[in-house]
Amino acid sequence: MKYTQIANELFCTNRINFCSKLKPYSLVLINSNDEFPRSGDQNHVFKQNADLFYLSGIDQEQTILLLFPDCPNPLYREVLFLRQTNEQIAVWEGHKYTREEAGKASGIKKIYWLQEFDAILSSVIFYAENIYLNTNENDRYAHSVSYRDLRFIQQLKEKYPLHQYFRAAPIFRGLRAIKSSVEIELISKACQLTNDAFFRVLKFVKPGVGEYEIEAEIIHEFIRQRGTGHAYNPIIASGNNANILHYNDNSQICRNGDVILMDFGAEYANYNADMTRSIPVNGRFTTRQKAVYNSVLRVMKESIQLLKSGVIWNAYHEEVGKIMTSELMGLGLLDKHDVAHQNPDMPLYKQYFMHGNSHHLGLDVHDFAGRYTPFAAGNVLTVEPGIYIPAEGLGIRLENNILITENGTIDLMADIPLEAEHIEELMNA
Repeated sequence: MKYTQIANELFCTNRINFCSKLKPYSLVLINSNDEFPRSGDQNHVFKQNADLFYLSGIDQEQTILLLFPDCPNPLYREVLFLRQTNEQIAVWEGHKYTREEAGKASGIKKIYWLQEFDAILSSVIFYAENIYLNTNENDRYAHSVSYRDLRFIQQLKEKYPLHQYFRAAPIFRGLRAIKSSVEIELISKACQLTNDAFFRVLKFVKPGVGEYEIEAEIIHEFIRQRGTGHAYNPIIASGNNANILHYNDNSQICRNGDVILMDFGAEYANYNADMTRSIPVNGRFTTRQKAVYNSVLRVMKESIQLLKSGVIWNAYHEEVGKIMTSELMGLGLLDKHDVAHQNPDMPLYKQYFMHGNSHHLGLDVHDFAGRYTPFAAGNVLTVEPGIYIPAEGLGIRLENNILITENGTIDLMADIPLEAEHIEELMNA
């Protein structure tokens, strides 16, 4: 890992909180992610299962966490199983955790090699009444590829068919949405790397540069500061490319007079930032570009004011829609009469602002949380309004990461330039 090791108190606390939600005499098994093939003899870069990392801090493939708080043998109440290294692995793949290192990273005292898992599990599982297992229950995920958790569930149920099986995901959904102070620090670190990359870009952009060159400047800054890399595939969309919401080609040349929509964020220690800025290629917005920009900015600022404990997701987005509708009428994009007679199930503002305004952020960019659970102190959410006008070759989106507290909100990206005039000033300094 490039990042500085996280103190294991975070993971010890997470395990205590998780285990407090279990039924009596329950055993929990959480697997690391698969190593997915890319092509030929290559794998994709390994990305740890967020739930396993949340409970253990272990950032390595082929890992299993066993929790059994009521186990009659105290040796097996918290156990971590690791891939055992050898000289060949060390030569070809590099260093892997030793037992001592894994214990320090996780705060777990009992560390065994993976080949010991079956024997230890069979020695304790018959003393458990319930087994909690994990799957990907993020409601943005569309299942199409089998993965380790699903195979593991099938194997376990074939071997131990008479136990009661429960889903671990609902517990994670409740816990992971509320960020601890340490997690907020890690997200803030990712935001700081994102800030530094943005300042680098502001000094770099000019007519004739490639979108791909801007992407290269961003990743340079992330890696230079020990970030893992991009939190997600960056969007560097100049001109009309900004009207493609998930544009990832980043292959075009930035032209004089266009605006570049840049949606990128750093990943640091598995925690993520998610920022969007829209800047003029030549350093100066046109009158029309600035008018659209400032409309988006007003929606963003008013949206942040709506983020409070107890607010319901759908009600929040309905209010944002009303704010956006007003701005679109002011820009001449919507007609007041048409809005008065619109179908409330298909509001007209969605012609120009067709995505959601916020999502939870943390170990996943679209972090695991309840869509129907009221917002609460400790939530970190994006706020990302946009206006997309293909007929004008213009798309503008702005996005910051906001922490809800008992006393209001904190903008974790408050230091990243946002006002149109500030952007112009920095680009022309």
